Amino acid sequence: RYRYYQNVCAQSYSFAWWDWARWEREIDWMALSGINLAPAFAGQEAVWQRVYRNLGLNQSEIDKYFTGPAFLAWNRMGNLRRWAGPLPPAWHFKQLYLQYRIVERMRSLGMTTVLPAFAGHVPQGILRVFPRVNATRLGHWSHFDCTYSCTYLLDPEDPMFQVIGMLFLKELIKEFGTDHVYSADTFNEMTPLSSDPAYLSRVSNAVFRSMTGADPKALWLMQGWLFQHQPDFWQPAQVRALLHGVPLGRMIVLDLFAESKPVYQWTESFYGQPFIWCMLHNFGGNHGLFGTVEAINHGPFAARRFPNSTMVGTGLVPEGIEQNDMVYELMNELGWRQEPLDLPSWVTRYAERRYGAPNAAAAGAWRLLLRSVYNCTGVCVNHNRSPLVRRPSLRMDTELWYNASDVYEAWRLLLSAGAELGSSPAFLYDLVDVTRQAAQQLVSDYYLSIRQAFQSHALPELLTAGGVLVYDLLPELDSLLCSHSLFLLGRWLESARAVATSSREAEQYELNARNQVTLWGPSGNILDYANKQLGGLVLDYYAVRWSLFVSVLVESLNSGRPFHQDQFNHAVFQVERGFIYNKKRYPAVPAGDTMEISRKLFLKYYP
Repeated sequence: RYRYYQNVCAQSYSFAWWDWARWEREIDWMALSGINLAPAFAGQEAVWQRVYRNLGLNQSEIDKYFTGPAFLAWNRMGNLRRWAGPLPPAWHFKQLYLQYRIVERMRSLGMTTVLPAFAGHVPQGILRVFPRVNATRLGHWSHFDCTYSCTYLLDPEDPMFQVIGMLFLKELIKEFGTDHVYSADTFNEMTPLSSDPAYLSRVSNAVFRSMTGADPKALWLMQGWLFQHQPDFWQPAQVRALLHGVPLGRMIVLDLFAESKPVYQWTESFYGQPFIWCMLHNFGGNHGLFGTVEAINHGPFAARRFPNSTMVGTGLVPEGIEQNDMVYELMNELGWRQEPLDLPSWVTRYAERRYGAPNAAAAGAWRLLLRSVYNCTGVCVNHNRSPLVRRPSLRMDTELWYNASDVYEAWRLLLSAGAELGSSPAFLYDLVDVTRQAAQQLVSDYYLSIRQAFQSHALPELLTAGGVLVYDLLPELDSLLCSHSLFLLGRWLESARAVATSSREAEQYELNARNQVTLWGPSGNILDYANKQLGGLVLDYYAVRWSLFVSVLVESLNSGRPFHQDQFNHAVFQVERGFIYNKKRYPAVPAGDTMEISRKLFLKYYP
């Protein structure tokens, strides 16, 4: 019945700064891809602000609650508050305007919109206005302390739960109409206050009642991430209790990471509640070629054949988009199929469709990528851990799930197809992406040489390997990325500035955008989680870190003093923070010839 698309996190990692033109493109792509169920989450803070003010909160209490635009996804799930905020009034106006157009366009194309609902999290100001309200402070989230996390959760039995939930939803429906499907996540990466099944049923029942109080036809769409994220807490009794707090069929669960960690298999198909088999695939919008093609080629069909299966659709739920197009094309196609595809012949046709012409070398490159980077098996979690995008240390992970030589050979084949396919924009994008992947592999090789040289006290070898990495390979990679608009840091930063209505706002939004892709928090709380390989970022952030690392190692060999990671971390944090505040404007227009730069890298580095 359903082909679902969008992850709550993508609202921040990818969509944060979008204007209507960019949303329109995305919604058109959704229609072309057969997507018929998707969230429409823009503008909800404007409606919440209205509700909080009607309840008696003042503006400063609201400002202490909302995060900045690049972190709203986690504010909405009760993980985070205040960080990189507050939200300027103009932000609310612009987001409301966008939301009107988004829901109108989605509905006109036959899609069912999913609107946000109340999950139970409230600003601290609620406790001042209603001193007798029963709210509990949740623990800290991820690596944040209570300065920016530890939000309040209303007790499901408290009458205010229904009051606030219905006020919000009625206001939202009055504003945007409804397709009767609502999203709420009470315990996303947050441990509930009690594991008592009766308590968990009361919570889900309260959330559902606050939906039906405003819309008797309400269906609750819930992410199933929590069940596989904290399996020690969510034992079968706890899962069943939460799911059965809602009448059967009035909830749809997103089995969010079904390609690697399906939940339906150990919950008897979510104990009778309908579910959507989702491919998560990407975390943090990281670049890096990756896929689990065998798992997605067979997984949805196995789920349909599962005893008493309640599967009602397939879904794409990446945390960030604009990477690995092929995997999403494949997953979209599987929503229409009766059985698994013959992947090598599918990918051969894919290359032809993508470039607009058959080409033996390009098809060969894609078959190599299919069997290597795109064929991760077992439990694959795609965080890009390449030394390129991680804080340097002597204990970095260089393991690959594939044969590196397949990528080098695909690079060679793609370059050889350049004369015939060079006029295809999709080809040039793929050439950058595959060259970038090859360079990422080379960085690991140079890192291993650096580490080996340091550990065997070989100063000349350390200077050579470190010098090539810092003064040639990384600058060359940066110039490659600068040659394509989709790999520009400037595009991300300028789109953030473009939303602003004053220079002060522009500065705040740019700091939001810079912080998200680097430190992710005031002190590197979720450091490099949302790493990207962008022209400008490679040179002024990753390369500067590597330069410091190499010089500290050289200094250590010269002086005979041991290398201390914690001292280095302290020094490198100043570099990382320095990048966020460097005030430099990065171009949003590409420069240089992609084919030429890729060929130059190839002639220098092809192993």
